[in-house]
Amino acid sequence: MTFELIVFDWDGTLMDSEARIVACIQSAFTDLGEPSPAPEAARDIIGLGLDEAMAMLCPDATLARRRALMDRYRAHFLGGNETPSDLFPEARATLSRLDQQGYLLAVATGKSRRGLDEVLATTALDRLFHATRCADETRSKPHPDMLLELMDELGVAPSATLMVGDTEYDIQMAHNAGAAALAVCYGVHERGRLLAQRPLACLESLGELPGWLGRLAEVPGVGSPA
Repeated sequence: MTFELIVFDWDGTLMDSEARIVACIQSAFTDLGEPSPAPEAARDIIGLGLDEAMAMLCPDATLARRRALMDRYRAHFLGGNETPSDLFPEARATLSRLDQQGYLLAVATGKSRRGLDEVLATTALDRLFHATRCADETRSKPHPDMLLELMDELGVAPSATLMVGDTEYDIQMAHNAGAAALAVCYGVHERGRLLAQRPLACLESLGELPGWLGRLAEVPGVGSPA
């Protein structure tokens, strides 16, 4: 369990974008005259790819109707909605510290490629990540393809990979890919739900991550980059 690669979820793990996502989902349904999902229901699908999210929110809708909802969501999220969406306070410093310590860093997200590229540019975090994978490029979480593709691209074994996320979908994806999983409990899914998926631990803040890895590194060969 010597970690070389740390893969982060984006929404709810690095960026506090929950309110914006929920608002855009509700606006998309309102635009098309559909009953707006309750905030809890909209919140619960954060982390999934947009196609999978809409299928969960409206399982009886036709494919054409779900695609129309997806189009309206994208229009709000990428252009019209002004709900604040900021990095969590310790995200930037934590990523910089891990980069300086020699870890490979990556992102596996339910966002679209356009959406991820936009936030990477506006936050100026793009230089810290060695690879990224989005839900519109491969299969959605909890399928393991995102992690498998990232590990293959960077030449890192599953046993040397740690997935960090705030939803059960992140943890399930890690298990499905044979990688380790670490939960953060300040995001979308509550602590008990995360712990039920058997992550290595559940951190209260992202700033705890370097220290947690450091404690693992006190055991020879565990937790530090090769």
